[in-house]
Amino acid sequence: MKYALLIYEDEATMPSQGSPEGQDLYQKYLSFTKDISEEGINRAGEALHGTDTATSVRLRGGELSVTDGPFAETKEQLGGFYLIEVDDLDKAIGVASRVPAAETGSVEIRPLVEWV
Repeated sequence: MKYALLIYEDEATMPSQGSPEGQDLYQKYLSFTKDISEEGINRAGEALHGTDTATSVRLRGGELSVTDGPFAETKEQLGGFYLIEVDDLDKAIGVASRVPAAETGSVEIRPLVEWV
């Protein structure tokens, strides 16, 4: 079964990319990505730019509304995702627990709808 691992962190507490802490976090993600690729369960994954680059689109009653920023204010923001393929939810939980953000933020596991 395929699962999306949605990675949430508080952008305000994230280390900058050029800092030693940011480089350490980057290395942890590289290592995790390499591990799940070697295990044959990684299908895709990407990091997202911050919410300051987001655009939200709503269509209500035929009226289009385009606004800067995310849809809702939250303490944690979606920062990236992995798409994995494992046998069951228990295995997906095991993989999600290894995502570096699990230590400081959260990782939401969502099964993908398999259309046919």
